[in-house]
Amino acid sequence: MKINIFLLCVVSLMLSCQSAKKPLLLETGISRELAIFRKGQLSDVFYTLSFDLPNEKESPIVSTLKVDLKINNNKESLYLDFNENKENLKKLVVNGKEIGILHEKEHLIISKENLLLGQNKIEINFIAGNVSLNRNDGFLYTLLVPDRASTLFPCFDQPDIKANYTLEIKAPKNWTVLTSSAVSKETQEGDFIKYHFTQSDKMSTYLFSFVAGEFKSTSQKLAGFPMKMLYRENDDEKVEASTATIFDLHRQAISYLEQYTNFPFPFKKMDFAAIPVFQYGGMEHVGAIQYREGTLFLDNSATDSEKLTRGKLIAHETSHMWFGDLVTMKWFDDVWMKEVFANFMADKIMNPAFPNTNHNLQFLTAHYPAAYGEDRTKGTHPIRQELANLKNAGSLYGGIIYHKAPIMMRQLETTMGKEAFQKGIQKYIRKYANDNASWENLIEILDAETPMNLKKWSNVWVNQSGRALFEDKITYDENGKIQKFEIQQQAEDGSSNVWPQLFEVGFVYPDSTKVFNVAVVDRSTDLEEVIGLSKPLSVIYNYNGYGYGVFPIDRSSLDSIALVKDDVARAYSYINLYENTLIGSIAPQLAFDVCLKGINIEKNELIAKLLTEQLNSLFWNFLTEKQQLSSQSRLDSLVYNRIQGDLPSNIKKTLFGVFQNMAYSETGSEKLYQVWNKEVVIPGLKLNEDDFTSMAMSLVLFNHHNSDQILVKARASISNPDKLKRFDFLLPSLSNDEGIRDGFMESLKEEKNREKESWVQSALANIHHPLRQESAKKYLKQCLELTEEIQLTGDIFFPKAWLSNSIGRYSSAEALDIVTKFLKENPEFSPILIRKLLQAIDDLSRAQLIKKDN
Repeated sequence: MKINIFLLCVVSLMLSCQSAKKPLLLETGISRELAIFRKGQLSDVFYTLSFDLPNEKESPIVSTLKVDLKINNNKESLYLDFNENKENLKKLVVNGKEIGILHEKEHLIISKENLLLGQNKIEINFIAGNVSLNRNDGFLYTLLVPDRASTLFPCFDQPDIKANYTLEIKAPKNWTVLTSSAVSKETQEGDFIKYHFTQSDKMSTYLFSFVAGEFKSTSQKLAGFPMKMLYRENDDEKVEASTATIFDLHRQAISYLEQYTNFPFPFKKMDFAAIPVFQYGGMEHVGAIQYREGTLFLDNSATDSEKLTRGKLIAHETSHMWFGDLVTMKWFDDVWMKEVFANFMADKIMNPAFPNTNHNLQFLTAHYPAAYGEDRTKGTHPIRQELANLKNAGSLYGGIIYHKAPIMMRQLETTMGKEAFQKGIQKYIRKYANDNASWENLIEILDAETPMNLKKWSNVWVNQSGRALFEDKITYDENGKIQKFEIQQQAEDGSSNVWPQLFEVGFVYPDSTKVFNVAVVDRSTDLEEVIGLSKPLSVIYNYNGYGYGVFPIDRSSLDSIALVKDDVARAYSYINLYENTLIGSIAPQLAFDVCLKGINIEKNELIAKLLTEQLNSLFWNFLTEKQQLSSQSRLDSLVYNRIQGDLPSNIKKTLFGVFQNMAYSETGSEKLYQVWNKEVVIPGLKLNEDDFTSMAMSLVLFNHHNSDQILVKARASISNPDKLKRFDFLLPSLSNDEGIRDGFMESLKEEKNREKESWVQSALANIHHPLRQESAKKYLKQCLELTEEIQLTGDIFFPKAWLSNSIGRYSSAEALDIVTKFLKENPEFSPILIRKLLQAIDDLSRAQLIKKDN
């Protein structure tokens, strides 16, 4: 009896502890804890928004918000996110009663005493926040990913609280307005028009958007599917050459995705806006995609590579309609899921859209260098990262999720089989349509379609960082026959990770190449099929470009890389050459010479572009000054002579790009000047206004003796007012007057001077050009000190771009010392930004070791 009473007391105590709810700890940003709490507290959210847009970009935007929602538990306060000053909140009415405004730690707090169990209505008069409005002279646009909706209006700014919107916008009568839903009514009010929009589809807050301003508009209806585009481009040739293609690429992408997912286009409409100063390539807002205008509008001088880039961008953003917009991640630790599917599907869509392109080669050149560029660094991270607070979600974006993740997904598809993989994806889309899902939810569905252990497979590919370093052990008998062929892998970071993967190995013989499949499961793999074969002239690893890591390379066969017939095998051989150089296996001068030989005979544009990028990096980052002196003149002469010959225009323009970047010698810059000044016309080289502007900037950076006149003439030739504003912004960064450059760098301390982020990136690249680094290194400490503010005020890609275009352009020991000293003096520097910094300075760090041994 005593024992029973004691047990009863213990159980009672346990139950009382469980029922005592831990109070919610409010913090700045949106914590995971707050997001989980709100997901259970409320549902059925509906926003009614009104914005009055003035003519002047400095004037406040008077706004109203009505939030209808269901409260499932009114025992706690309600927290709306509003990352703006309290003074922006003018009036608050809850369920018909005006109450006082309580605003703390970026949250508008409504006490539980004012809430009802069930339906509630909240009405707020406020001044819209400016941070994410991107206001320009004559136009503005919202950009709210990942947590920026709360900088514009009070809301529940987390991806798993989806809502419908009804929007009204009053704008100057000469403006056009585009948002996620269609216009239902227009009302003229003096010099303004009020646009009333129909109810939107359900979406997460980061996908809400509108664009308003002085835009031109055009519409097309393809296969019964209407679309509208806003744009500001005034080059008639570009508009005429591009418009039909832009619409057609969207329609092709929609058709492919409807077929692949077995799910019809999921939203009411599909419009898009081309914006001159847009920060990213594009953003997948529901029904109103935003693009960087320069990527969409191409003229007849465009290369196939530029056309393919445009096609992939359109396919990427269209794919998001299903992957991200229809099915959205539950929390931003899975933001990579929407990006990997957008890139992965875009690569698939390009196959029928560009039938003459080698798409395996395109996949390789698009993803591998960029993935390796982050994964080889000390700042690398897993594809999936933990996220405690949404305010840090911007740090998750980068080369790993955009480029390593598609490589992982292709490995997964290949291992499962394409049919089983597609069947799983279709189930995933159907099950989670208009809802939210995690990676575990997808893995559970895919796991049912394959006998492989997907959880174990994804643990290393998705939850671990880094890549494999491969070695081989080959033994031959007395007749030169292979006795044993063993491939071993170890993790580059020294961990015990093993990446299971499939790839091919090519054995090159005098009259043939034999290709073998390799399935790596463990640390060591024997290739049994090659036992008894004669010794090959060379072995080409990752022949099909599916494997991921750094592979063995035969120094004695480097000169034969250019002669490899298979495009993918040849391209990966060049990539592998570069990666082996960075880990110290190949001398930079040797790698440069191999790439130089390759570019002299290369006929594939994608590989030629790859070679130009590798030559540029090897030259500026890893060659000594003495090596640069001899290599520059050889490259100048070789490339300039080759573009005089009978080559396709695509190859000519690609080669001309590397010549323009390297032609800083007196003879090289004079040749470039003659082309820019149209004294010399290279047959078959198609150049447009933007190309001549770019050449002018290069000539000034090369300190051409006519620099002042070049800038005056270049400015006078720019016909597009948006491009003229960009040119004027960049002028101080181009100046040969160090005092003017000092003033420009000082101006970047003010947030308003950093609003056009793509412009700032270009300006930083000018300031920190390798030829100007002796005078520019004094700015590095300032750039490092501003990085934390850049993270707070800039968009998601800006902190890494800021670092890459400043300290990331250096290769000197002195620059590395500046970084080391800065980190030592700032022990509280953000760990997130340290990771971005380590990514940006990887070449700088490696250069010290490589040049020392060179």
